[in-house]
Amino acid sequence: MDYSVVWFKRDLRLHDHAALSAAALRGPVLCLYVVEPSLWAEPDAARQHYAFILESLRDLYRALRERGGCIHLVTGEMPEVLGRLHAEAPFGALYSHEETGNGLTYRRDIAVARWCRDHGVRWQEFPQFGVVRRLADRDTWQARWEAFVGQPCLPEPPQLRFAPLPWPDTPPPTATALGLGDDDPPGRQRGGRTAGLAVLDDFLTERSRQYRGGISSPLSAPTACSRLSPYLAFGCLSLREIVHATRQAVASLPAGAQRNGLTAFISRLYWHCHFIQKLESEPALEFRNLHRGYDGLREADWNPAHFAALTAGRTGWPLVDACVAMLRETGWINFRMRAMLVSVAAYPLWLHWRPVGLWLARQFLDYEPGIHWSQMQMQSGTTGINLPRIYNPIKQARDHDPKGHFVRRWLPALRKVPDSWLFEPWRMPAAVQAAHGLAPGDIPEPCVDLDAATRSAKARLFALRAQPEVRAAKAAIVARHGSRKRAPNGSPRARQAADKAQLKLDL
Repeated sequence: MDYSVVWFKRDLRLHDHAALSAAALRGPVLCLYVVEPSLWAEPDAARQHYAFILESLRDLYRALRERGGCIHLVTGEMPEVLGRLHAEAPFGALYSHEETGNGLTYRRDIAVARWCRDHGVRWQEFPQFGVVRRLADRDTWQARWEAFVGQPCLPEPPQLRFAPLPWPDTPPPTATALGLGDDDPPGRQRGGRTAGLAVLDDFLTERSRQYRGGISSPLSAPTACSRLSPYLAFGCLSLREIVHATRQAVASLPAGAQRNGLTAFISRLYWHCHFIQKLESEPALEFRNLHRGYDGLREADWNPAHFAALTAGRTGWPLVDACVAMLRETGWINFRMRAMLVSVAAYPLWLHWRPVGLWLARQFLDYEPGIHWSQMQMQSGTTGINLPRIYNPIKQARDHDPKGHFVRRWLPALRKVPDSWLFEPWRMPAAVQAAHGLAPGDIPEPCVDLDAATRSAKARLFALRAQPEVRAAKAAIVARHGSRKRAPNGSPRARQAADKAQLKLDL
């Protein structure tokens, strides 16, 4: 029996699934998800990602059972799995979505393409987002994004015929068997399309009222943000269906804050794809500075003690440490706080973005490589095309948590700190600490002087930016990766707003 293999990756749904729809037109399908040990051995992989995927696969399994089939989970490296499958039950075509993943998935896909050519199997891939493979000219990108999201969503195939797996199904390996650590935050979001649709509906009908003005503060962001990012990252929902649903909601609303908020949310879906396109066009930015003139800026100055303080949530700056505590518990913080964490790591702590980025990739449930590595470099000042944004964690606390509700929630020791010392608690005299029941070590002292370390970092960065050869190399990066987003009137103010929007990616 001739059949097609539909390879599910980060597209764990049936609705608006181009690969499944195309394969179903050809004939019987075998729905396959492969647990690849090499992928889970990568330093950006975390137990919470695996748990979310398994939850999503269970939801997908139930949906396929209602149609008389199932999704088969196989453990192994993809070329070897295809080889075994083809040897026992030959197939003529492989269907999947394109993936802009990490370096391993890039190499893996090259190996899969080679295997397909060698075995006469046609591999057809379809865009997952508004990302263009082999993009020749950034000037055309915005129009192509609009064309992609403007297409109708594909319905679930009305009829599916299923091909069997030619060997018995076996349970997926445990996270421990894959060598994954214990980093599964108890308060994280749960996977699956059913959960994703509920989050989408809740956001569009209720929570989007808070979106404008609510996404920056760590106090309001957990409900003001859409919280759709993990469902987008693992494909429980499609980008296109979220855009369509949001535009439909906008059309039904009167002028006002909620409508403006949803319009702003759509613009962030555009920037979501804009950043993934950077990694698609230049996969090396996961590993090396986008602007090579910044090579050597931080690499020789790695400070293990600074990194240990950051990852342990013991920097001494309350808002920074509270964000780390929230990440451990929930796997999520809002974009402004993510940017602040990276800024603190890159400037006063003077840490290179790559190790910090690997740590944060494991902390973020919604880790999306294209967005993640683009933002790591942008916030660290190594793109060469973005004005560095250097966040002062004390000012951010005063602006976004002025009464200390957030830091006191996540840092129990600060519940004993008087308001007058809240933003710089390490300055409290020992007698005052003791009077409020604080023991030595309850309040960590910053490992650097914030003002002096930040001034030094700025001086080093801007001295490098001013070098003629570094300035000269900027044009090529702008041509390859710079935004071409244009508002309808193309005004300078509109262009400035578009550039500023790149720094706000809360979904």
